[in-house]
Amino acid sequence: MSILTTLSTWLIPCFILIVLFVATWRRVPTYEMFVEGGKDGVKMAFSLLPFLVGMIVAISILRSSGALNAFIELISPFLIFIGVPPEIIPLAMVRPISGTAALGMTTEIIGTHGPDSFIGRLASTMQGSTDTTLYILTIYFGAVGIKKMKYALKVGLLADLVGIIASVIIVTLIFG
Repeated sequence: MSILTTLSTWLIPCFILIVLFVATWRRVPTYEMFVEGGKDGVKMAFSLLPFLVGMIVAISILRSSGALNAFIELISPFLIFIGVPPEIIPLAMVRPISGTAALGMTTEIIGTHGPDSFIGRLASTMQGSTDTTLYILTIYFGAVGIKKMKYALKVGLLADLVGIIASVIIVTLIFG
C-alpha cells in the first residue's frame, strides 16, 4: 500500500481523535455538544426538505416535458456553426440546477461517446468547472432565511456561463 493511500485512509479518523482529545483536555462536554449538533442537523434537514422537493419537481418537469429537447433542436444549427456539440447543452443547462442530475448526464455522455472523445472530455471539464448555483441558492439561502438573492443569482449564473464557455474553448484548444 502506498504512503499516500495510507495517509488518506487514516487522516480523517486521526483528525477526529485529535479534536476529541483536545476538547476533553479543555473540559468541553464533547458528547453533549455532539448530540446538540445532531439535533440541529435534523432540524436543518427538515427545514430544507420543501426546497429540495421543489428542485426535484422542477428538474423532472423540465426533462419529462420535452422542453429541454425542443430547445436543443432549436439552437442546434447555431451550435454546430460555432463548433459546440449540441449533445453537451443538456449538461450545460442542468449543471446550475442539480449536481446529481448533471453527474448522471455526464455519465450518460461518457457512456455514449467514450471518455477520450471530444464530447466526453468536454462533459468532464464542464462538470468540474461549473457549480450548482440554483441548488446552492435555494438550499443555503432558504435555510438561513435570505429572501433577496438577486445579485447572488446573477453572479452565480454568470460564473457558470463563464465556466461553460471556458470549458468549450480550453477543450477545443487542447483536444480539438
